[in-house]
Amino acid sequence: MAASIKLDRIDLRILGQLQKNGRITNVDLASAVNLSPSPCLIRVKRLEQAGYITGYAAELDLAKLGDTLTVFTEITLANHLRQDFARFENAIAKVDEIIECHLVSGGYDYLLKFVTRGVNHYQALMEELAERSIGIEKYFSYIVLKSPFIKHHYPIERLFPPET
Repeated sequence: MAASIKLDRIDLRILGQLQKNGRITNVDLASAVNLSPSPCLIRVKRLEQAGYITGYAAELDLAKLGDTLTVFTEITLANHLRQDFARFENAIAKVDEIIECHLVSGGYDYLLKFVTRGVNHYQALMEELAERSIGIEKYFSYIVLKSPFIKHHYPIERLFPPET
């Protein structure tokens, strides 16, 4: 990543627009952020080079592909040395069905988000993980019944109001 750059309100608007629609044309993006196309493109390239934009991806409707099960899992490790955390994180990073991993404070150590084909698939994954020597002491599973909404964008301008 290149050196950090100072972002202004236009940069923040560009980031906000791109995360909502990564396929927006430069002309439409420029219009949305009140710039002409050439300076807009220069800013986008600068944001990419500085590492603020890490990639572009398609959002998929998994329900159209078939049935899936989303499960949030609390994991507590047996030991809490640096190498215990590293061993666990290295092992679960290789499990494709784990799409999020968060080290958290509170009553457990990690919160994982799984997307699987169903309960049996999830249980087989958890049994395999529990049998490996990756430090899992206990886990609790929370099956998602319904997701009324999932946001795929951050409220950039609210989180990082431009300095005046």
